[in-house]
Amino acid sequence: MTATVQILTTGYAGDRVAGTVTLIRDTDVTIVVDPGMVAHRGLILDPLSELGIDPNDVTDVVFSHHHPDHTLNAALFPEARFHDHWAIYHRDVWEDRDADGFELSPSVRLIRTPGHTAEDITTLATTGTGLVAATHLWWSADGPEDDPLAHDGDQLKASRERLLAMEPTLIIPGHGAAFAPTDRVR
Repeated sequence: MTATVQILTTGYAGDRVAGTVTLIRDTDVTIVVDPGMVAHRGLILDPLSELGIDPNDVTDVVFSHHHPDHTLNAALFPEARFHDHWAIYHRDVWEDRDADGFELSPSVRLIRTPGHTAEDITTLATTGTGLVAATHLWWSADGPEDDPLAHDGDQLKASRERLLAMEPTLIIPGHGAAFAPTDRVR
């Protein structure tokens, strides 16, 4: 089995900021990664509607980290379970668990990738074209090479190396379009 991955809206950072919002589907799960700041909620909801997905059908939401530009629109998905680095939250239930290696479905799992923050996680999806990583280890394909807001630059570099060793075919960064990894992003 393999997952499908689609970018709902491509983020950016500069005078204004928006996070890249990603949709992953596999078996009976529908996952939104980083439903954060966007110019208007239609940039998340309209692509879902075009795909025939109602916000109530989203089963899981993953936060790569807890900055508002990656979490602000979480309430759009009232039936979802919410995942971060240390727990799953659903309605009034808080279930502790380490994200590293946690499987949301047969083809989707989480790994710890600290650096931008101490709590960052990456969502990995095995697709028909290879491994896709939704992550904030990079802001975009164009940089910055050194994250100016990194909690720990050395940890960020180690997390990048860990992820690249898994040989992803596509990286979906925190604030930009998806890109294929090259030596340039190491």
